[in-house]
Order: sequence, then structure tokens, then C-alpha cells
Amino acid sequence: MFRPLSVFIGLRYTRAKRRNHFISFISLTSMIGLAMGVLAMIVVLSVMNGFHREMSSRILGMVPHASIAGVPALDDWQALAKVALEEPQVEAAVPFAELEGMLSYRGAMQPIQLHGIDPQLEPKVSIIGEHMVQGRLSDLREGEFGVVIGEITARRFQLRVGDKLALIVPEVSSVPGGITPRMQRLNVVGVFKVGADLDSSLALINVADAAQIQRLQPGQVQSVRLKLTDLYQAPQVGAALAAKLGDGYRASNWTLTQGSLFSAMKMEKTMIGLLLLLIVAVAAFNIIATLIMVVADKGADIAILRTLGATPRQIMAVFMVQGTVIGVIGTVIGGVLGILAALNVSQLVGWFERVSGQHVFSSDVYFISNLPSELQMGDVLLICSAAFTLSFLATLYPSWRASRTQPAEALRYE
Repeated sequence: MFRPLSVFIGLRYTRAKRRNHFISFISLTSMIGLAMGVLAMIVVLSVMNGFHREMSSRILGMVPHASIAGVPALDDWQALAKVALEEPQVEAAVPFAELEGMLSYRGAMQPIQLHGIDPQLEPKVSIIGEHMVQGRLSDLREGEFGVVIGEITARRFQLRVGDKLALIVPEVSSVPGGITPRMQRLNVVGVFKVGADLDSSLALINVADAAQIQRLQPGQVQSVRLKLTDLYQAPQVGAALAAKLGDGYRASNWTLTQGSLFSAMKMEKTMIGLLLLLIVAVAAFNIIATLIMVVADKGADIAILRTLGATPRQIMAVFMVQGTVIGVIGTVIGGVLGILAALNVSQLVGWFERVSGQHVFSSDVYFISNLPSELQMGDVLLICSAAFTLSFLATLYPSWRASRTQPAEALRYE
């Protein structure tokens, strides 16, 4: 098959054995370094995608996607829920309350965010029922002031089902003191574990009991919690409902309460990706060094090609082909190995734990017991494209140097 002269010679130089074995060694290390850099980027970004998926499913499965609150309260939450369900993005709507306070037990205190829920309706909008380790949501019966706490809170206070603790909430008073604390006794009826910081910061009570603590009228609730088919549309859905309902209603969504966490996770992924890209950049610099040494080693060949009529552009293309082949081979090997490693990272970590006898990830520390991974082909294409681009750019200067070789100078000492 016919191939251009520059491509033919460039491929021949790539395969040929060199007089200087050090050049071959540097060429091989450049290829291996590029492959390792691509592999590391694919695996690390896939693991970060897995962490992001786990955090999203657990945290956003626990907190409201959006909520509509009455000012000061809702007299008929079912009517508001009916209006909300007319929106195509709204999948479910249930009564909801939210308040903050302090839990107190035997002199120890901890800040807590309290969610008032309907135990029968809550599974429509939350994954909490799937993560109960003690008790059941149905144990949150109206009027009994039962509470379901997180596993970390239970461990910190050494609480078990049946124990009692105190909830302290601030109350605005008309007396000169202003805000005074108010106490409510709660009975522990269940413990949940979702594997996130919500295990230490969240507790659940019956929505009717929450209304009593908030001093609302019988039948009133603070707000309606919404579950959306596309949680990233939460700000738009909340704004649309608030506009439709008019004054006296306030919309909120998860981007206001958890948005900073997910923005930080996205920024973390970007920064780690850029840092890992430095590995690929180092391999690209090795390609520059390799080609510069090859140009010096092939000086006589370049001079002969020039005297036979090869143009500077053809000489430049020869070494660009050689450097690009190194980059392509390294990128392909790294990409294939990276995909295989990312798809099997949990098994690889499990094998390492069995062989070493050490637990890499403790659920008490990392909220997970295995290493999650989610391979996204968009990331793979971006990484491989960046590696190939850096490899190609690394060929330009040495190739330009080769094209500037003067035949008389190169052959003087031959």
C-alpha cells in the first residue's frame, strides 16, 4: 500500500533499533509514562464520579428536592400538593416540617436539624426507609413524640431504641429577654444509617408532633416537600410554583442547602484532573527529549535525505510521525488499561484487602465500605484527547530543529 515518504520513514524510525540504546530506553519510558498518566486519570476520575454518585443518591435522597412553605403555615397542604402535582417535573408531594435545635442527653449536647415527616407518605420522596438499622418509620406515631436519629448520633450519645432525650429549640418570646429556649422530651424509636454526615446532623419526627413544637394550629403544617423527576430543575420548578401560588408562600430547593457541597465536589474533580494531567505533561516532555536525541542521532540520515531532494517540511513530518506514534501507542495502552481498571476497581481493592489483611476503606471513617467507580466515556475521550494533543505538541520543536539541519554541517564529521 502506498504511503507518503514522511510517514514511511517516520514509522521505520519508530520500529528500528538504534545504535544508542539510551534513546530507545527514553522512548520506551516516554510511552510507559504517558500510558500510566492516562490510566491514573481515568481511574481517579472514575472513582470521583462514583463518590459523587453515592453522595448524590444518599444525600439528595434524604433532603427535599424542593419545598413550598406557607407564611406562617399551610392550612390545607393537600390543596397545595394538588397544585404542585400539576407540574410535569413533580413526582410526589408530602407534608413536611423543618426546624433546628439541640439534642441533650446526660449533659451532652449536639446541634440537630429536625425533619417532620408523615411516616406513611415519606417513602414516596425519601430513601430513609431503606436505611433503617433499628426500628421502623411507622413507629413515629402522632402524639408520642418519637424520634428517629442517625447512627453517628446514636453512637455518640450511646442511645438505643427506647431511650429518652431532650430537644431544645429557641422560641421567640414577648418578654424583655427576647429569645428563650423551650424543651421537649423525645423517645428514640429508630436509628438510620445512610453513610453521610446526615447520620450525625439529621433526626426525624412525626410531622404532627413537629407542628406542636412549632406551636401551629391543629391540621396545619409548615410546608410541602416535593420530589422531582429531574432534581437539577428544582430552582425553576420552585420559582414557577411560587409565582403560581402568589404571596404567602416561600419556595426552597436543595441547591440552597446542599449546593455548596456539590459545587466543591465538582471543583475538586476539576483540580485533581488538572494535577494528574501534569503526569501526562511530564511524559510529553520525555517525548521532546527523545526526539531531540533521535534528531542528533539521525543527523547523517537527515543530510542524505535533504541532498536527495527532501524538503524541510518532509523532514519535519518524519519526526512528527515518530513522536505522534509514541503518543498514540501510549494513549491507547493507557486508555484500555484505565477502562479495565475503572470497571474492576472494587474487585481490585477487595483483592488487595484480602492479600494484605488491611481494610482500605472503613465505613466508620469514609461512610463507605467499598470503592465506588463510575466510568464516563466523556471523561475517557477528554483524557485521551488531552494526552494525544500534548504528545503532538511535544513533536513540534524537535521536528522543526530537524528541518533546519544543514546537510554540509551534518556530514562534516561523517
